[in-house]
Amino acid sequence: MRSPDILRLEPGSGRMTHPRLPVVIHRRVLAGAGREGTASAFERLFAANAWPPRWRDGIFGYHHYHSTAHEALGVAGGEARVQLGGPGGEIVALRAGDVLVLPAGTGHRRVRASPDFLVVGAYPRGQDYDLRTQPPTPAILARIEAVPMPAADPAHGGAGPLPGAWEAGEGTG
Repeated sequence: MRSPDILRLEPGSGRMTHPRLPVVIHRRVLAGAGREGTASAFERLFAANAWPPRWRDGIFGYHHYHSTAHEALGVAGGEARVQLGGPGGEIVALRAGDVLVLPAGTGHRRVRASPDFLVVGAYPRGQDYDLRTQPPTPAILARIEAVPMPAADPAHGGAGPLPGAWEAGEGTG
């Protein structure tokens, strides 16, 4: 298992970020199965790690976040540039095989994507997502902080780095 990229997005007025949890990016988790095969493999992997897959699609081209659930995005095909943290946020490159794990409250939008870009979306068991497009209010920030920690890393299970990174509130950036 490769060490993931840990990205701390600074909270601030109007920012769409979790107040303390970093974004985790697992690179090249799956490879070589083709777009549909990789999507099916991500669905099996996420389900086995208590992050039931919920959909297959792209990433919206507008800033949005979820205040009621953490989110795992498994890139099954193509590549994209995604902006994290809302307007003015950091842009990251993703490619087939990568897994992007967003703590609740983390804004994200597709900046650009290849025509074959496909993502599998999953959320920790027992969490259901909402869709927010406006900066969080104090009440929404409290809801984001109350979202429970997942029991396992969506890409590597209970022994994966996500729970430790989030419990410690680790990050760089």
